[in-house]
Amino acid sequence: MTPTQIETFFATLQAANPQPQSELEFTSVFELLAAVLLSAQATDVGVNKATRRLFPVANTPQRILDLGVERLEGYIKTIGLYRSKARHLVQTCRILVERHGGEVPRTREELEQLPGVGRKTANVVLNVAFGEPTMAVDTHIFRVGNRTGLAPGRTPYEVEMKLLQRVPARYMEHAHHWLILLGRYVCVARKPRCWECRVAPCCDYSPKTPAP
Repeated sequence: MTPTQIETFFATLQAANPQPQSELEFTSVFELLAAVLLSAQATDVGVNKATRRLFPVANTPQRILDLGVERLEGYIKTIGLYRSKARHLVQTCRILVERHGGEVPRTREELEQLPGVGRKTANVVLNVAFGEPTMAVDTHIFRVGNRTGLAPGRTPYEVEMKLLQRVPARYMEHAHHWLILLGRYVCVARKPRCWECRVAPCCDYSPKTPAP
């Protein structure tokens, strides 16, 4: 994609959805961190179903610690890998309480030191909670970056670095959400819905999928 196509691509996405929101449900920075940690290899719908039961009971690091791993598992057992996620979340809460006064840190380095929190999770928290211009490359963004020609790369990190270079600064705050939503609902894995895609004219993918 050329710089002109990239500008049109994001201007179009912005016009269609000026204030995109995460589909994870949360009311605090800690709830966001917990939800993103639980969302690995799981759907946002599935995570929301579990956290609607969990957060009214325990929605702070200390309350999760008080709950303990075994009881926490009972709330999140509908989510894949729930045993390891429960362990990681409790370990993370202990670090938040002991080292950060129960607050979620605002730097990538400190976030990535939390159990179960990798680069992608840290990027989501930095972007959504703190407004940092980061790019959390999940399977959707990886696919969109490669398929459209926006940011081709062999690894999520390569795609992330390309996006940081190529996305105009004025779109960076919301670019991560626009690309996730595009990949989740339109530029889907098996057969992209090109016939209803607003940004298809900017995209390198060929041949475009015809309407059914």
